[in-house]
Amino acid sequence: PIKEGVVFDDVCFSYAQPANGYTLEHISFHLKKGQVLGVIGATGSGKTTVVNLLTRFYDIDGGVITLDGQDIRNIPVNKLRGSIGIVLQDTVIFSDTIAQNIRYGRIGATDDEIVEAAKIARVDDFASKLSDGYNTMLTEGGSNLSQGQRQLISIARAVLADPKILILDEATSSIDTRTEMHIQEAMVALMKGRTSLIIAHRLSTIRDADKIVVISGGKVVEAGDHDELLAQKGEYYKLYQSQFAGIAT
Repeated sequence: PIKEGVVFDDVCFSYAQPANGYTLEHISFHLKKGQVLGVIGATGSGKTTVVNLLTRFYDIDGGVITLDGQDIRNIPVNKLRGSIGIVLQDTVIFSDTIAQNIRYGRIGATDDEIVEAAKIARVDDFASKLSDGYNTMLTEGGSNLSQGQRQLISIARAVLADPKILILDEATSSIDTRTEMHIQEAMVALMKGRTSLIIAHRLSTIRDADKIVVISGGKVVEAGDHDELLAQKGEYYKLYQSQFAGIAT
């Protein structure tokens, strides 16, 4: 189990040469044990780069990232990634049954565990109504499911994997508002009691986070909870106004 959490301490990173400017510049934040941390910013601000660095798809140029006080560069990559569950914007669906697609979250899972995960992730709401139920064959890419249903399957996989750290990276950005409500319910169930990092550009996804970090131009420009950031009337306030104009806070 997570003891302390994840710390980004003065992290700098560039996909090209640092001389051309950093993608992330002197980023610092602490994702504490059991906390939900939201990272928000406009497209291209560097939000997803945070995920790429935490999972070590790239290594940082400066600063340090620690997990429970240990530099992640000193943790074996398979062990590091094995402790992290990620729900992405685009879900990979295999040409297999619904049950087997969920089982990819933990290959040794029993049928009962799959159904339990499916119920938590709201997959059971549609799977149980199909003529073949969980044995319904899916096409590669999941074209015989809606985008929202595919996303719920990815959430069920994460429930089944039971990761120490959960990352939701733009998990609802391509979903219509009505479907998003169902996805949100499943995500809330998934995050319950879990150390979670939410990357988003929709404020509806992160407004209830324990803490929110606003990134602009590769830098942390604001940090606080939803109410604190609205009161500052800075970048977060501008994003909120642009997305929820006319809607009371």
